[in-house]
Amino acid sequence: MTDTIINLETVNPIEFFGVNNGKLDILKKKFPLLKILSRGTQLKLSGAPEQIATAREKIALIISYLERNGHMSHNYFEQVLGGDDAEVIDHFMEKNPNEVLVFGPNGKSVRARTANQKKLVRESEKNDIVFAIGPAGTGKTYTAVALAVRALKNKQVKKIILTRPAVEAGESLGFLPGDLKEKIDPYLRPLYDALDDMIPADKLGYYMTTRTIEIAPLAYMRGRTLDNAYIILDEAQNATDLQLKMFLTRIGPSAKAIITGDMTQVDLPRNQRSGLQLATRILQHIDGIAYIELDEDDVVRHRLVKAIIKAYHTEQEKEELHRSQKNYKSADKKEKPSS
Repeated sequence: MTDTIINLETVNPIEFFGVNNGKLDILKKKFPLLKILSRGTQLKLSGAPEQIATAREKIALIISYLERNGHMSHNYFEQVLGGDDAEVIDHFMEKNPNEVLVFGPNGKSVRARTANQKKLVRESEKNDIVFAIGPAGTGKTYTAVALAVRALKNKQVKKIILTRPAVEAGESLGFLPGDLKEKIDPYLRPLYDALDDMIPADKLGYYMTTRTIEIAPLAYMRGRTLDNAYIILDEAQNATDLQLKMFLTRIGPSAKAIITGDMTQVDLPRNQRSGLQLATRILQHIDGIAYIELDEDDVVRHRLVKAIIKAYHTEQEKEELHRSQKNYKSADKKEKPSS
């Protein structure tokens, strides 16, 4: 049994331990073989030397991150404690300024925050079309918008085009209040939110007025050639085969495109198939087209979102297993000769 003391004088203890010791509880769960006590600005670890060495390494990363940023979310806290691969560890070490995708209002830096988000950045630099598929909260849209804003600021493109299918989810567009723009804007709100984080309000207003940044429903893309632009199709799981083919054939020779989607959240009517599944299957091996799959490990929203996604995924697997067993029994009964 070994004891060691870690001083937390360089960081805010509340940020390290969390409100009501929420983060301290996470630390204790990650190292159940250690006895962990907090005493003011000190942390006492008791246990096997190898366990203490591992815990000290993780705690040092957390302290270093807090010294640079002042705050660490519960989600990040868990990532540091649970991440053993080089990319996760590297993410929380001293940052290279070149990794910042864009600086938003008030100097806020926007960067890829997970291994798969970094992969999305790398693949977008090497390919003209990238499919980014994953559940809610994995940052696929946010990272894609950051890449587009960076390209615009670096004068690599002349405009940004952001589009989504305006799929009715429970309410008919005709019954929603307002003119056409007011009816459609709620569908496009997540794209506006991402832009608000990256471009000052006055400049964003100027870009929108001059159509340097254009946000429009997918149906508005028909008949156009989209060139010298960074194009993002968001929520592509709600595009049909024909709509997705239409969009992909709009892309001009000097354009880049990122298509994002989540196959677990298809809002199309039952008699319509999502075009995203077909597109990713038949196009991902074409040179110049990349395919990135994000998962619950890339979730950067509230720490509970990761658990929610995992619970739904587990339930879906159970339902699929139940259906396959039911179909097998039904087929087996049909094959038995009648007496």
